[in-house]
Amino acid sequence: MGGFFGAAVTGSCVDDVFFGTDYHSHLGTRRGGMAVYSPEKGFQRSIHSIENSPFRTKFEEDMKGSLGIGCISDTDPQPILLRSNLGSYAVCNVGIINNAEELCSEFLSSSHASFETMTSGKLNSSALIGALIAQKSSISEGIKYAQERIEGTVSLLVLTDNGIIAARDKYGRLPIIVGRRDDGYCFSSESFAFQKLGFETCRELAPGEIVKINPKGIETLNAGNPENLKICAFMWTYYGYPNSVYENINVEAMRTRNGEIMAQFDIDHNTLPDVDYVCGVPDSGIPHAIGYANRSGIPFARPFIKYTPTWPRSFMPQSQAMRNKVAKMKLIPVHELIEGKKLLFVDDSIVRGTQLRETVEFLYANGAKEVHMRSACPPIMYGCKYLNFSRSTSELDLIARRIIDEFLGAEGVKYIMEYSSPETERGKRLRAEICRRLKLTSLEFQSLDGEVKAIGLPCDKLCTYCWSGRE
Repeated sequence: MGGFFGAAVTGSCVDDVFFGTDYHSHLGTRRGGMAVYSPEKGFQRSIHSIENSPFRTKFEEDMKGSLGIGCISDTDPQPILLRSNLGSYAVCNVGIINNAEELCSEFLSSSHASFETMTSGKLNSSALIGALIAQKSSISEGIKYAQERIEGTVSLLVLTDNGIIAARDKYGRLPIIVGRRDDGYCFSSESFAFQKLGFETCRELAPGEIVKINPKGIETLNAGNPENLKICAFMWTYYGYPNSVYENINVEAMRTRNGEIMAQFDIDHNTLPDVDYVCGVPDSGIPHAIGYANRSGIPFARPFIKYTPTWPRSFMPQSQAMRNKVAKMKLIPVHELIEGKKLLFVDDSIVRGTQLRETVEFLYANGAKEVHMRSACPPIMYGCKYLNFSRSTSELDLIARRIIDEFLGAEGVKYIMEYSSPETERGKRLRAEICRRLKLTSLEFQSLDGEVKAIGLPCDKLCTYCWSGRE
């Protein structure tokens, strides 16, 4: 995953870009970078590894300029500086390019071009995007061309010597928000990132929209099409920061509604368990749990606390073994709220099941009497192919798909929506098997209809591929 920030102001933009970029640190902990332009010093760029220390501790360079962009990335070093027939510019992006090797091969077979690669040997995505942009007579036309050729999702910022260009991906799966202040404008992946900097929300880019800012104004280079919207629903359930607002819908408010809907389902189906406390798996599970507690009338409690100064999110380490280790090490129990208690936990999602199984074992080891689980989203049935947030090498890494495959083999794909539903015999069987493997007392998932209701947008405006397989 990742996030970016750009600012164009009449004075120095460096502090704005620094703090605005830092406010995206929840979206990645691998690399952070900034690029700034001034007529005196030209383009300046700095990229650092932030795997062992935060972004905010890394940047002490004497950068100067009124135009700048920054990026937190869990993959490529960004921003990348490029020089082409369109001049010099810096590029950063978020998303995923699924056909990068094919595009690279096409370039190499038709020219003597070369591409920057990472130590892994993989292409740098921003370098490839920059090369695609350079195929056309203007940056905006080049961006449209790049988005037409790329399979996947690409939202990007381009820093030039006279402004910053932002382009939202053509289906709007990721947001880009425009902020306005008396002395200029900014772009941000997260709406809250510029509030403390004095910017106010101006508007959100439409899918496919391309906009240019400089300190004096804002210009639309391509209008985009709101009808194409397919924004990632998982942004509300998990990835988005609680303060963030996408399509005028706040993340924290959605999560609370989501929990209320899950509790109402249990009430309506007479499956509300007799427990002492409702609890959230921190951090993103907590507001879902608060909503569940509010609607059910069961007290909310925090029977374990997550120690977060070292790793803000356990999926961030590159090694699965290290992610599991981190997830285990940072859970600190509150024995008085666990021992002899019947607990219902709400988690944002159940993906592989590895961390959840260890959490359940941890609770029983500390004296829990029962552990019930509610997932704030439907069973994850497909690895995401539109955003770069899943490192699964196979869909059989997903616990729901693995169990379905064990039940029916390849034929199981035909019945995925039945297995997803809590109302069908197949759905009940899947839940019972996950319960058995994870040693849960009971388990339920939010339904797709409930998820859509909690967000408040029409289903056809949301990307729900990871749950439904719908393109």
